Amino acid sequence: MVRWLERAVIDLNLCPFAKGVHAKGQIHYVVSQATDARGLLQELADELEALAEASPERRDTTLLMAPHCMADFLDFNDFLELADELVETLELAGILQVASFHPQFQFAGTQADDVSNCTNRAPYPTLHLLREDSIDRAVEAFPEAEAIFERNIEVLEGLGAEGWTALNVGPRCPLHGGLPEPAPGRGPGNAAADGQSGGKAGAGGQQP
Repeated sequence: MVRWLERAVIDLNLCPFAKGVHAKGQIHYVVSQATDARGLLQELADELEALAEASPERRDTTLLMAPHCMADFLDFNDFLELADELVETLELAGILQVASFHPQFQFAGTQADDVSNCTNRAPYPTLHLLREDSIDRAVEAFPEAEAIFERNIEVLEGLGAEGWTALNVGPRCPLHGGLPEPAPGRGPGNAAADGQSGGKAGAGGQQP
């Protein structure tokens, strides 16, 4: 996951704000052991509470990776609604938010192999826990933050599919042998990707 962060997110400057927290060691990485949505939701609750209690100087953000579940993008997309509800239930709305990445992420109106989808792709289904205060500071430091997404699309289109593959930022963790292809009839479609294309805060293609 660090390889993806360094080679794709930072080296391609997909998120101008990632380099600082990475250099300071303020990113907390968690490999989920969950094998279903219920288990992942519990781990998400634990990590949300831990981030809220931690000092921002020690832990500014958390990447919760789920190598054992949520291989299907549509299932993952549905899970994000539960994640948002959980933030509300824990009374952390306005304090923390959850962004996301997925190996099969697909924007509405694109083909599965469109390189622009890589702005929101990561080696594993990943929940990105962010502090609202950190997002606000980042946006203040980069007044044209809304232009990042458009720039990222241009960068990836210039890189091309072969260039992205050459970065070698796919799954490398021995815990997981690779994500399976979507089941027939469950491939990422426009309706599923619609909820993602607006973008929440996060590294990569999602708005900062």
